[in-house]
Amino acid sequence: MNRGTGGGVVAAGFSLLFFTFLFGPLIIMVITAFNSSSFPRITPWECFTTDWFGVLFANDRLMSGLANSLVIAISVVVIAVPIGLAGALALSELGPRLRAALYTVLITPILIPGVVLGISTIVFWGAFGRSVGADYGSIFYNGMFLTLAGQVTFISAYAMLVFLARLQRFDPILTEAALDLGATPGQAFRKILLPFLWPAIGSAAFLTFLASFENYNTTVFTILSGNTFTTALASKVRHGTDPSLSALAVIIIGITLIGAVVHEAHMRRKEVMRTGTAARSRIYGNPVLRTLVHPLTIFVILLGVAGFATYQGSQHDAGVCKQQILDDKRARQQELLEEQRRKMEAQQQNQAPASTAPVEAPVKANPSPFGGAFKPNGLKPGE
Repeated sequence: MNRGTGGGVVAAGFSLLFFTFLFGPLIIMVITAFNSSSFPRITPWECFTTDWFGVLFANDRLMSGLANSLVIAISVVVIAVPIGLAGALALSELGPRLRAALYTVLITPILIPGVVLGISTIVFWGAFGRSVGADYGSIFYNGMFLTLAGQVTFISAYAMLVFLARLQRFDPILTEAALDLGATPGQAFRKILLPFLWPAIGSAAFLTFLASFENYNTTVFTILSGNTFTTALASKVRHGTDPSLSALAVIIIGITLIGAVVHEAHMRRKEVMRTGTAARSRIYGNPVLRTLVHPLTIFVILLGVAGFATYQGSQHDAGVCKQQILDDKRARQQELLEEQRRKMEAQQQNQAPASTAPVEAPVKANPSPFGGAFKPNGLKPGE
């Protein structure tokens, strides 16, 4: 084997290990979601079932936490994205020294541990509520409000970084030209800068939504007696897991795959339209194929496939298989009991001959510790 072939084998082996490490846990979780075993496992395989999806949706704590997480995440997007945009615009208009100082201040919340942010949020708003005479039923002691306030403090910095990266590619001469031509600052912002920032606004909104939805370190303190999806999920894992969590992983993976495929179709279509090669393309030049590869068409197809798979899964009944598995377990348990009983009977029979051997009469022990020397008649000769 020459050096080139050996290097190719090593690269292929490393790639295989990398993708196994990356996707192995996901594959295992997908498989365990359809095993009827009460504990997530692949072997031994019992029955194919989709009942764990029903168990997942029947968990009131998880579903209420999901609703709370969605409300908080949407609220964080509405608040954090404008704050991040304002911070980015402010930094882009300042001088180098002042910009560096303000950048350090605005980026600091990202560097603070989530535990510290959560506790400080509770302490600050609690002290503020007491200073204005608010009671414990007010908004200052509400878990949803505290979680929203705590998350916005650092998630806004994420949005600001996205806008800063986009603004570095913006030419301020365009805005200056618009102002010279009589446009007001508001018109220049709406007509020139805002359209340029739309991709960054979408990216920042998506990033802030995910950062809020999956946050745990800060939320576990600020939510107080309530719960979000992540805190309810962590509580369920601590108290004992089951394959319903694997069913949740399947749903998340499915949503991610659908979003990735639709996004890729959108980006390819956008690139073809931008370069003007649609007429020469075999796919986009054909009206039928162009319709089939449209992002909306792909989304509808994937959504239909997911809906059909969900319907077919809901019609599957694993009751007969589960009963057979239960009967097999009971039969195996009965066999073990019978085997144990036979061993005990054999042990008793082996001990029976020893118990029938003649037993010598016990020698009467002398109660006197002096051998009867102090009896009334004393010791007899020869004793």
